[in-house]
Amino acid sequence: MQIEAPEDQAALWNGSAGQAWVDGQDLLDRLFAPFEQLLVEGALAQVADDVLDIGCGTGSTTVAVARALAAARCTGLDISAPMIEAARARAGWEALPVDFVVGDAETHGFEARRFDRIVSRFGVMFFADPVAAFANLRGSARDGAALDLIVWRSAEDNPFMITAERAAAPLLPCLPARKAGGPGQFGFADPDRVRTILGEGGWGDVAVRPLDIPCVMPEAELVRYFTRLGPVGRLLGQVDAPARERIVETVRAAFDPYVQQDEVRFAAACWRIGGRAG
Repeated sequence: MQIEAPEDQAALWNGSAGQAWVDGQDLLDRLFAPFEQLLVEGALAQVADDVLDIGCGTGSTTVAVARALAAARCTGLDISAPMIEAARARAGWEALPVDFVVGDAETHGFEARRFDRIVSRFGVMFFADPVAAFANLRGSARDGAALDLIVWRSAEDNPFMITAERAAAPLLPCLPARKAGGPGQFGFADPDRVRTILGEGGWGDVAVRPLDIPCVMPEAELVRYFTRLGPVGRLLGQVDAPARERIVETVRAAFDPYVQQDEVRFAAACWRIGGRAG
């Protein structure tokens, strides 16, 4: 059979990938809580009246920042309609004055010079034209506005994140290869490229600092994690039951080095990117 992958980010995140993140938001919120906390602490360290969260997903970071900065306006933007719907529901449960908008930061018509802080947790690596995206964001920012982003370093620095792909590849020959430097999870792995993108996009005082964070999930959630998320998770639904069983068994065994009793532990190798609207 031929397995087809979505052709662009909008198709991907408004399709199976976006729904998988909605379905797994409880697991992902716990897994990435340390990164969220760093962005909240950064927001608290500098007074901000109007905050934008790029690639906000299901809204956990946006809501956390809004909760911490009680007097600030917070807006979350994401290309995924299913995730924005879940984010709006989350904000409603907490009765927070947070706005969530479906849109692509590369082309969205932001109000000029509105935001004084722009944050993102793993949400800025997917632009088709990242220079255009950051130029558009610069236009939305007040002079002196701060940029605070967390992105993944390289696949080689994050072996946990590609364990499922490596293990499944012999059994899933149509598994798409990651394109170095292209839109995707590791699209901002090269710090020199990141500095160039932000500089050409109009941002100054760019700093790219390594960030290594221990992450933990229950071992009982591991199969759910790799069968629903990422390239392998997206393709498993397109293979027959015997093939799926073989793939799941093979991939689960490949994660054994990360399992410690009833927990899965790994180190997330990231960049924390700072900048300022001059």
